[in-house]
Amino acid sequence: MLELLEELFSYSFVVRAIIVGVCVSLCASLLGLPLVLRRYSMIGDGLSHVGFGTLAIAVPLGLSPLKISIPLVMLAAFLLLRIRESSKIRGDAAIAIISCSSLAIGVIIISLTVGMNVDICNYMFGSILAIKQEEVYLCVVISAIVFALFAFFYNKIFFVVFDESYAKASGTNIEFYNMLLALLTAVIIVIGMRIMGAMLISSLIIFPALTSMQLLKTFKSVVICSCILSVICFLLGVVISFVYNIPTGASIVAVNLFSFLTFYFISFVTGK
Repeated sequence: MLELLEELFSYSFVVRAIIVGVCVSLCASLLGLPLVLRRYSMIGDGLSHVGFGTLAIAVPLGLSPLKISIPLVMLAAFLLLRIRESSKIRGDAAIAIISCSSLAIGVIIISLTVGMNVDICNYMFGSILAIKQEEVYLCVVISAIVFALFAFFYNKIFFVVFDESYAKASGTNIEFYNMLLALLTAVIIVIGMRIMGAMLISSLIIFPALTSMQLLKTFKSVVICSCILSVICFLLGVVISFVYNIPTGASIVAVNLFSFLTFYFISFVTGK
């Protein structure tokens, strides 16, 4: 086992992937619980499709994918909440509209491009080989910002999630905190797409929270467990991917699924 880990960490691209993956896993697990409890967990899937659409535009034009994708996906998150709050369109329908439209635009652009760009495939399905050193620095900085904002607004987020009516009556700006969660989620999704791909990144948001909720009941305990579980599943997924030569994103999702089924079985047996 030690020899395997030594060999694994001897590759610089694996080290970069682990740094980015741990940061993204932690941030996604923090944001995942509020989104799951508010029944808005599929926002990750919708925004990942938006990310794919923006990347399909940026890469053929020779533009920086992250610099283009981050602001556009954040704009999509803003529009998502505006549509949800100011019209008759429900949240899941709003996600479906933006998700399908963005994916269609991306596919059309790719079909008009001579051959499919390899970098587009990496974003679609994930690749730890695609992570650059500058993206590692950007991820660490953004992750630190996400952690700081979540810690600073922890109490407000707690009240908004569990008792929106009380929070609103006490003068809390509900729209601000909903928007904050959506924008932070958008940023984390764009960065995490490098490893997980557009099709799988939402699993980092959904699985840790749902898994932890099978055995734990308090908000704080679920947040802590989600963070620990998310990192462990990510690291195990990377190791399994390296050993059996299977796609990293799919391997991480499979480990998360196994964890969820294990926790669910324990909760069923114990009656929790």
